[in-house]
Amino acid sequence: METLTLVEVAAILLGLAALGGLGMAAIRLSGTPRPPDWFAMGHGFAAAAGVTLLIYAAVTVGIAPMAQVALGLFVVAALGGLTINLKYHRKLLPLPIPLMLGHAALAVTGYVLLLMTIFG
Repeated sequence: METLTLVEVAAILLGLAALGGLGMAAIRLSGTPRPPDWFAMGHGFAAAAGVTLLIYAAVTVGIAPMAQVALGLFVVAALGGLTINLKYHRKLLPLPIPLMLGHAALAVTGYVLLLMTIFG
């Protein structure tokens, strides 16, 4: 499979995860302490699939330097998401808004860099 195809599919998966993240942020910012479990799991699974595919592309066929930076940001964002899930969501605690926004900022920055790699 070509590098661009792998990166494009990863971008689609990460875009779906981003839409889920926007939905969960809206739920949290509306005053609900945390989104439904199925919503959080869908977001995490889509993001994990996208990041895993990007790692596969990086290791097997190589990706552009900007996509490598995006991948690094996604990995750090994933660690933040894992922290949010295990320390708060799983324990039925309200999700901390600053941590949620930091997680989102890293992921959005990575996504913009990934799109710049694809389109420009």
